[in-house]
Amino acid sequence: MKHLLMSMRIISWKKTGVAFVLVLIVGTVKAQDPEFTQFYANPLYLNPAFAGSNNCPRFILNYRNQWPSLSGTFVTYSASYDQMVRDLSGGLGILVTADDAAKGTLRTTTVSGQYAYHLNITHGFALRVGFQATYMQKALDWSKLSFGDQIDPRYGFIFNSNEQPRGGTSSDIDISTGILGFSKSFYFGAAVHHLTQPNESLVSGDSKLPLKITGHLGAMIPLNNTRYSEDDVFISPNILYQQQGTFQQLNLGVYVQKGPIVAGIWYRNADSFITLVGVQTKSFKFGYSYDVTVSKLSTAATGSHEISTQFLFPCKKRRPRFRTIDCPSF
Repeated sequence: MKHLLMSMRIISWKKTGVAFVLVLIVGTVKAQDPEFTQFYANPLYLNPAFAGSNNCPRFILNYRNQWPSLSGTFVTYSASYDQMVRDLSGGLGILVTADDAAKGTLRTTTVSGQYAYHLNITHGFALRVGFQATYMQKALDWSKLSFGDQIDPRYGFIFNSNEQPRGGTSSDIDISTGILGFSKSFYFGAAVHHLTQPNESLVSGDSKLPLKITGHLGAMIPLNNTRYSEDDVFISPNILYQQQGTFQQLNLGVYVQKGPIVAGIWYRNADSFITLVGVQTKSFKFGYSYDVTVSKLSTAATGSHEISTQFLFPCKKRRPRFRTIDCPSF
């Protein structure tokens, strides 16, 4: 259902109540996952193969406010924790997301557990294969909907609606998987989410969440003669492609990093440009990005804000057994 809601963001939420109820009655509309512009700042959400890729414990918080100038905002939160477990030859992670559409009218919450097996293929190349099990719940607050029969042509919404409450809460189990390959200078990955296509219909009927297919690749290219010193300068071109149902998205962009400072610019489909700035140290990372809408929605929707924070914890120094991936943090 979310893709229909997103297409109506230039219209007042109260004026979309009738259309939304029709969607619930039909019960066959396909949904679309929330998206994060800073996808590398939310690695477990992007691809379960990233679980434990930092080796030491890592805690990440993400916040996205999409088109805040509209009356019905779309806000997504995410929190994750992961670390490498040597005895399991891989990493473990937990990911929690909460998507709040139209100020709590439609809420989607997911809790995921992840495991990623690490395999050193050669001295310079490693492979990770990830698996994810998710419990998902979707809930509708009927009291926040408004309908056409409540409208007086002169005074607005003054009548009680004759619509009968329906819908409520749905929940299901979801399975996803992913793969990640990397060396010191390049990396690539692919993920398939919703292999079980869970039913998220809020009324009778079947509304399966379609598969989401993700592909991403990039490189870290040093612009000076030395590597991994405090004054290193890197340029990192990247590509992200996602498809879910009829929805397709292509992101093309580049990061530039000098010491602790990271900046980036992205082009997404034909609807927006993205600017990003971040700061990273050995123990903390912070990023802010702004989506500049350039489509027909630009005058009404303005842009979207996103903030990410990462806390990197120290761990015992042992003889290296698992390589860490060297890729952008945002």
